[in-house]
This record gives sequence, C-alpha cells and structure tokens, in this order.
Amino acid sequence: MKELLVGSAFFVGHKLLTALAQLFVVATLVFSIMYLMPGDPVLLLLGAESNPTPAAIAAMRAKLGLDQPVLMQYFAWLGNALHFDFGLSVLNSYPVANAIAANFPRTLELGVAAIIIASLIGVPLGIAAALHRGKALDTILTSLATVGISVPVYILGAMFIIVFSLQLGWLPSSGYMDIARNMPEHFRRLTLPAVTLGFGLAASIARMTRSSMLEILNRDFIRALRAKGASESRVIWRHALRNASIPIVTIIGLQLGNLMGGTVLVEAMFNWPGLSTLLVEAVAKRDYPMVQGTVLTIAALFIFINLGVELLYSLLDPRIRQRRA
Repeated sequence: MKELLVGSAFFVGHKLLTALAQLFVVATLVFSIMYLMPGDPVLLLLGAESNPTPAAIAAMRAKLGLDQPVLMQYFAWLGNALHFDFGLSVLNSYPVANAIAANFPRTLELGVAAIIIASLIGVPLGIAAALHRGKALDTILTSLATVGISVPVYILGAMFIIVFSLQLGWLPSSGYMDIARNMPEHFRRLTLPAVTLGFGLAASIARMTRSSMLEILNRDFIRALRAKGASESRVIWRHALRNASIPIVTIIGLQLGNLMGGTVLVEAMFNWPGLSTLLVEAVAKRDYPMVQGTVLTIAALFIFINLGVELLYSLLDPRIRQRRA
C-alpha cells in the first residue's frame, strides 16, 4: 500500500512539473510577442498621429518598464503574470486581467456545452455502431461521423443559421445575453454555437467509441459474461463501456482543451464574446499586453486540462501510473 501511494505521488508530481515546464516555455514565447509583432506599443499608446515628443515617449517607456534590459523586463513580466497581472491594454488602459476574467467564463461555457452535446450524441452512436458492426446502421452512423469530421465548422454554422434561425425561426442567429438578465434567452443564444462546435466533436467521439467498444467486445471476459447468462445491458453498460472508457475519456478531455483555443470562428460567426474574440481584436489592434495575457491564459487552460486528462486516465487504469511513473 505504501509503495502504491509513493508511486501515485511520484506520478502526479512528475506530471505537474512537466505541465509547469511547458507553461514556462509558453510564457517565454508569449513574452517575445512584443518584439516580434510590428509597431511600437508606446506610439500606439500615445497615439502616433498626435506626434508625441521624445520626452513623452521616453516617459512612457519608463512607465511601462521598456527602458530596462530585456531580461529584467522578462522577469518582471513573469513575476506579474504569476499573480495574473498582465498590465494594461494599450488602447484603453483597462486591466488585461479584468478583460480576460470577463470573457473567460463565456468561452468555458461554450466549450463545456459543446463537449456535453458531443458526448451525449457521440458515445451512444458509437456504441450503437459497434453493436451493429457490418450492418446497415453501422454503415449509416460511420458515414455520418465521416461527414461530421469533414465539414468545416464555418460551413456547418452557416447551415445551422439558415435552417434553424432564418427559415424555422427557432433560435437567434447570433448575439449574447447575460444569464442573470434572461436565463432562457441566454441558453437559446448558446444553443447554435454549442451545437456547431459539438457536431464535429460528436463525430470524433463516436468513431473512437466504436473502435474502443469493438476491441473490448471481442475480449474473452465479455464472451464469458454472456456465456454465464449476464444480461446484454449489464454486459454493455457496466463491463464493456467501463473498460472502453479510457480512450473515450482521453479524446473528450483533449477536445475540451482544443476548444478553449479553437473557438475563434464560432465566436466570430455567432458574435459570442469569449477569449478567442478578445484575442482576435487584440491582434488586429496590436494590443500587445492583451495578446500576451490572452495567449498565455489559453495555453495554460490547454496544458492543465491535458494534465487533468492524464490524471483521470491513470485513475481509470492504475497500470498507466506504473508504466509512466
């Protein structure tokens, strides 16, 4: 028992240190954005068209710490980032952390809603396809999954807007409503972007579920359970699905991580004010602190969601801890 606890602690510690190292590398790259992007943030802040004096430019550089050596700037920025302080927007002097905190819940809500929809659709369809392998239902479901993966999200979103908003009038085509102001309207406006994101994910989850279930259903212990007279529902839901859950949980977790940084098109198409929208606007306006803070936040989400998936993976199958510790 003691060896098991020590091994588990070592495994968790190793994964956590790896995640922190990845985050450090990303932070270093993010800091470099200021020196890679065109334009001078000081001139942007002061307004280049106002022809600021050299004294004003020098004063602003000193205020922002840009007159310090690059390494000193880096460590100062990194120290502030550890406290979730990314400075002020060069456009409106609004704290970057506040803007991220305001937009982050919307992206998280959209991503979680899409994953829930994808899982509720993909897992049952994958199980159904596996149980009817080689039959018409399997062919139909596999073809639908292929289409779902192949169709770009912007085409899918446009189709949903045309059908469910313009023709049927069931759902609004775009916009955001605060849940505190009008909860039913909030979820009506969330439905189309969440389904648009979730449709392609459902196809990936269905294919992974089918593949994993087929592998488990061919195992000897499944045949033994059926030979002993266990009910088919018990065999499928309690034994087969449980043993097939590791790759399914993995792809669901990884897709959630990808969604955190991959919602740009959907947020723009449906006018959903999330992190991706904030990032696109910041890049277009060369708002360096906003770009740095948003990119680092999205990267941290991706890294720590993947860490959570790794830990959940090892919880479902303790052998993973023993092999990777």
